[in-house]
Amino acid sequence: MLRYIASRLAVAAMMVVLATLVIFLIANMVPGDPVLTQLGDIAANNPEMVAAFRHKWGLDLPLWDRYWRFLSGLAHGDLGVSIASQRPVLEDIAQYGPATVELSTIAFLLALLIGLPMGVLAAIRRDSWIDHIARSLSLAGVSAPTFWLAFIMLAIFYGRLEWAPGPGQISSNIFPPPEVTGVMLIDAPLAGDWEAFWDAVAHLVLPSIVLAASTMGLITRTTRAAMLETLSQDYIRVARAKGLTRRAITLGHALPNALLPVVTLGGLAYAQLLTGTVLTETIFSWPGLGRYTFRSAVTLDFPAIMGITTVVAIIYVVINLLVDLSYAALDPRVARK
Repeated sequence: MLRYIASRLAVAAMMVVLATLVIFLIANMVPGDPVLTQLGDIAANNPEMVAAFRHKWGLDLPLWDRYWRFLSGLAHGDLGVSIASQRPVLEDIAQYGPATVELSTIAFLLALLIGLPMGVLAAIRRDSWIDHIARSLSLAGVSAPTFWLAFIMLAIFYGRLEWAPGPGQISSNIFPPPEVTGVMLIDAPLAGDWEAFWDAVAHLVLPSIVLAASTMGLITRTTRAAMLETLSQDYIRVARAKGLTRRAITLGHALPNALLPVVTLGGLAYAQLLTGTVLTETIFSWPGLGRYTFRSAVTLDFPAIMGITTVVAIIYVVINLLVDLSYAALDPRVARK
């Protein structure tokens, strides 16, 4: 087991280093000039200002020297300074990250709580009306574009029916609670501000449903397929022959053995939710990493772009590592291979 963990840690470290190289090359070779974007047309025509700007941000250094500086800073926990905000990128990520974690976690839990039971029911009730509904909902969730679903949800439940609050994390007439963790659903109860808590919950409903839709569809389809394969195995037939109840067979024998592909998908889906909320956060005016990433890309803020993308890569690597380790916990044979 220790050898398995050590090998996975070594692979994860190598993947992070390779990811930083790819991220740096892409960020420094995209079309566009950050000098023109940040200084404007008039200032960009001043050679002295252009030279000072390039020297300040290291744009006058050779490519590999700039990469070494980026890698050295990363090793010391320094992701550089944002050109737009003039603050360390790590501080910007710490400011905007909790809102994204809050939204993504609620969306993932919602997708898991709906998708997993629906997939199990669709498998044990194959070709029934439950199965047809589950497959239709999962297909709709996977197929619907995020931006289209977000606009439809806003138009119906906010614009037409007025059941849901407008975009944002909290209403403008409510004071946000003192920031402790940056997560509104935690900070509000800590401050005893239940009005802000329930208002934050209401603002979470629409964006979390939009984010959860595609993940719920994937979890439902994967769970159904894994359960159908498991239910056709010989040991399930033996359990039925022994007279075990359907509940005991499903929960005690079939579901634990069908969880491996679901764990894989769930880990990757959560990572994607954490790092792929740009459209949802932009449409719902959610103050998270998605909107920060969008603004950084528009202004060619390359230190912020590299910093965010590096964090994204690390999140994917860490979650993949946790998924690999969970394999060994669910099936000890994996660690012995």
